[in-house]
Amino acid sequence: MENNTEMETVIQEKEPVQPRRTAVIVGGSSGIGKETALKLSARGYRTFNVSRTSLKGERVRTVTADAAQEGELSKAIHGIGEECGGIDLLVYSAGFSMAAPLEFAKSGDYRYLFEVNYFGAIEALRAAMPYLKKRGGRVVFVGSLGGDMPVPYDSFYSSSKAALCMLAREANVELRERGVRVSALLPGGTATDFTYSRRIYGEDESLNYAQSVKKASAALANIEQGGMNPSLVAEAIIKLAEKKNPPPVAVAGGMNGLTRYLYKLLPERITDWYVRKKFNQK
Repeated sequence: MENNTEMETVIQEKEPVQPRRTAVIVGGSSGIGKETALKLSARGYRTFNVSRTSLKGERVRTVTADAAQEGELSKAIHGIGEECGGIDLLVYSAGFSMAAPLEFAKSGDYRYLFEVNYFGAIEALRAAMPYLKKRGGRVVFVGSLGGDMPVPYDSFYSSSKAALCMLAREANVELRERGVRVSALLPGGTATDFTYSRRIYGEDESLNYAQSVKKASAALANIEQGGMNPSLVAEAIIKLAEKKNPPPVAVAGGMNGLTRYLYKLLPERITDWYVRKKFNQK
């Protein structure tokens, strides 16, 4: 007896291959940025370092660019976005610091500082926006507790980090409806070589402020070198970036979070007195 039962061929459709997540770290050749780049690479991200200096011998690709030169970050990030078809995470970790009295600070120095710390972040964010929107991406600016409280003779750095924090909040309001979330992570003192690259004005530049500048910069160096391990800050960056609903501003480290809370709670007269004592100022 002939069996007329029709044999059905089941065709299983393959699920589309998800693109490998892409992370761009501006300032990823050293310190917090380097630790973040290495950890993201280990987690499977296709990781790019955008900086003047290469991150050699690691599974992180460097695209050379100078954050202080207008247009260079845009060109680098555009190239990465086109190559990878989108960007999942942008971390801005480039930074410059200077210890100088307001009265004698050179305009070339503090304008350079803002180019690196603030205007570079704006350029990087604007360049990455089209590619972040394709992936529902995340942005983390590396800020500082110094953006919430004064650091004697490091006023330009503190001001730039305060501006960066507000930029994150503003950008998060504008971009969240487009699937992009922007946050600022505020570390306190962190033990990196950033301490030793700070531009410190000497006696010939500081004049009658020289001793005060020396005391304040030494105190700041001690705070940084006795502070958090950059690896822990990098972990905080990644944890913040991978949250489903990240806050616009977060703090790295429990003690730093408590310090920030108390600083905002207490009267400014008390907190400013505390800062003067901490940095050996009258």
